[in-house]
Amino acid sequence: MKAVYYEQFGPAGDVLTVGDLPDPVPGPGEVLVRLRASGVNPSDVKLRAGARPGAVMPFARVVPHSDGAGVIEAVGPGVDRAVGERVWIWNGQWQRAQGTCAALIALPADQAVPLPEGTSFAEGACLGIPAMTAWYALHSDGPIAGQTVLVTGGAGTVGRYACQMAALSGARVITTVSSPEKAAHSGAAEWIDYRKANVAEAVLEMTGGQGVDRIVEVDFGANQEVSLQVLKPGGVIAAYASAACMEPVLSFYPFMFRNVTLRMLIVYLLDDAMRRRGAAQVAGWLEAGALTHAVVPGGGLEDAAAAHDLVASGDKLGTVVLSW
Repeated sequence: MKAVYYEQFGPAGDVLTVGDLPDPVPGPGEVLVRLRASGVNPSDVKLRAGARPGAVMPFARVVPHSDGAGVIEAVGPGVDRAVGERVWIWNGQWQRAQGTCAALIALPADQAVPLPEGTSFAEGACLGIPAMTAWYALHSDGPIAGQTVLVTGGAGTVGRYACQMAALSGARVITTVSSPEKAAHSGAAEWIDYRKANVAEAVLEMTGGQGVDRIVEVDFGANQEVSLQVLKPGGVIAAYASAACMEPVLSFYPFMFRNVTLRMLIVYLLDDAMRRRGAAQVAGWLEAGALTHAVVPGGGLEDAAAAHDLVASGDKLGTVVLSW
């Protein structure tokens, strides 16, 4: 099969190779998926670059990317799934050597989720990390109908889904962005330009001084002070990143005296029941045509290095997807 792989960490153009690898064979409990699209997420780019502290190559050769979509081509022993079924992939390369940046992938059948006919393969390749992170950040503590949710970074890949899903779940949505263009991209009706406004003051004014029930947080350390000012007593911060300050000093007592729940989350480690619940709700929204997707075409497999560089630059609005 045709695939993209790397055998050492380094710049994308130096270490990503396009070549032929043996076709994978589905084992017991597995399906073989012929991929049509592969999502390129920041975590994929950081992993390939060896950017995480103490990073070591987990395998001699790695086919990158956790998200993708395609069609089931074969099934292993004990699997009752239809050949030809359209699916989206999650955790394709999580603690595995072979991800989705290839023509084929064999993986546990549960990691190939039915993809509705109205959703393209490129859109399906956005679901595993961006969409499911957004869903979990919103719903990890129960229903949010009637709540006010602040989504920081609503123009980001996770934030944009979070704005949509919160509204679909019956919540009031306020988001922070850095420009009117990004506000439009987020889809949120209520937004704050954090470069021009005092976010805490603006949120309190918009909520009549009440604040918000939940924060879907893209940068916990950088936004900790604002969070303390705008979060209601008993509120929740669901944080999925803290890039500007990776080891922030926690304002423990201010949070404690407001009975705040700090939820640090990573979508790769969802338990089975929570993931099934999220996938089912996302499927319902997809079938109803209720979700929109921001796909940034990244070319084909041969363009993987350029796609990684585009993601690293941050100069895009949406999820970069390779399609073939």
